[in-house]
Amino acid sequence: MNLILGSQSPRRRELMAGLDIPFTCVTIDADESFPADLQAGDIPMYIARAKARAYEAQLAPDDLLITSDTIVWLNGQMLGKPQSKQEAKQMLLQLSGQTHQVYTAVCFTWLNPTHVEGAQPREVPPPAQSAHHSFVDCTDVTFRTLTEEEIDYYVEKYMPLDKAGAYGVQEWIGYVGVTRMEGSYFNVMGFPIGRVYDWLKRQSFLQ
Repeated sequence: MNLILGSQSPRRRELMAGLDIPFTCVTIDADESFPADLQAGDIPMYIARAKARAYEAQLAPDDLLITSDTIVWLNGQMLGKPQSKQEAKQMLLQLSGQTHQVYTAVCFTWLNPTHVEGAQPREVPPPAQSAHHSFVDCTDVTFRTLTEEEIDYYVEKYMPLDKAGAYGVQEWIGYVGVTRMEGSYFNVMGFPIGRVYDWLKRQSFLQ
């Protein structure tokens, strides 16, 4: 199979490359809004599947698309990507001294061979001919109490506006702020790469 990672995230691309499995990357322009009644892990699952739907008409019979989305969940509230430095600082103040959850959803999409027999390469299939498998991973992360000076330093130097919850665990704030973690570290980075590999290994896609 041709593995396609549908992500703009440099962290997901880095983690996927670490598997030493050939893959290509595509940028997917998808509507990432979601129903207001969704909670916790259902939110990234909905968005990961929306990304897959936005691209699946371009899949060939030998393609396997991987899409993903990550959110931070604190006391019943979602923290997405901050829109400004001020919002980033406010998010980190909320996370300071608290335990929160990081949810990442991963969706695999491919064409169902039983429905595309005889299809020509790059032929555009109707959505009903695609198959999916998806999962959500969750990690509990605890921050010590951060000072305003530490938060200001991190936001000004690292500009975490592209990160859910306004932080990257692999950056300075993770070194000095995270005191406890239950679950996958790579899930907090935005891609539970171990579970991705396990699923690929169990399927015929890598054989």
